[in-house]
Amino acid sequence: MAKIKTIGVLTSGGDAPGMNAALRAVTRAAIFNGFNVKGIYRGYRGLVENEIVDFRAQDVSNIIHRGGTILRTARCDEFKTQEGRQKAYENMCQQGIDALVVIGGDGTLTGAREFATEHDVPIVGIPGTIDNDLYGTDHTIGYDTALNTIMWCVDRIRDTANSHERLFFIEVMGHNAGFLALNGAIAGGAEAAIIPEISIEKDQLAQLIEHGFRTTKKSSIVLVAESPITGGAMGLADRVRNEYPQYDVRVTILGHLQRGGSPTAQDRILASRMGAAAIDALVEGQRNVMIGDDDEKMVYVPFNKAIKNEKPIDRHLLDTLSHLAI
Repeated sequence: MAKIKTIGVLTSGGDAPGMNAALRAVTRAAIFNGFNVKGIYRGYRGLVENEIVDFRAQDVSNIIHRGGTILRTARCDEFKTQEGRQKAYENMCQQGIDALVVIGGDGTLTGAREFATEHDVPIVGIPGTIDNDLYGTDHTIGYDTALNTIMWCVDRIRDTANSHERLFFIEVMGHNAGFLALNGAIAGGAEAAIIPEISIEKDQLAQLIEHGFRTTKKSSIVLVAESPITGGAMGLADRVRNEYPQYDVRVTILGHLQRGGSPTAQDRILASRMGAAAIDALVEGQRNVMIGDDDEKMVYVPFNKAIKNEKPIDRHLLDTLSHLAI
């Protein structure tokens, strides 16, 4: 492998709190190790369209506390084509970029794997997604902040749920993963969580109604992952109105509210450690790996492993939620 002199860094996919902290860490750790750094705006689209600028230590000052990403992010259908990736590679070469650090979720890592395979580019991925659904890491950047945002919202919705003795379905993000719904339900003291991992096995709503909601109070809160597998909060509410009309049901969809805000201390620390570890990986000659958090240790997870394997939900948490909702 040719000696790396310049590292390009980008953020791609959905934004997540802590991405800026990761950008800061990547930039400063790279400069500390003697590399040049170039920031790539708007993810893979910026690589295709050559939106690339020099990054210095001062360019990432005062961003560790900011949500979103200063490099912006965007979808890029062109990068999904071989011609688009060839154009991106030519821009990399023109800019003198020898390696990439990409920050994002499953789609970001999938694109990185394809690009690295075709053009033999050293790439290190950093898991930045609020869904916490990437295999090989205990936590992803942005998950803790999103979870705290959900808890904050549930606390406030409970006030009106109690006042009106209503059943509230609160929809949270998690297209294919129920980590936010399940842990948000535990943290918020909700009665149940309806998640895609269990919906494919049984009718969670029917089971919930059959066993009854919390018997010690007349209001109930249920967190629902937005996945089509669960039916979403609106679909479940319609079912309740049709099948169980005795319940006064309401829906709150948190949506993109969950992605915003200043990252928590945990997300800032995780992002900083992962950003520095990404540079360490390149110094060590690693390529096509994602930085993972394994029991508080930074590890290297091959792209194929991180992308292809499904991250399992902790089934014991379902029992915990059920036991505490009596």
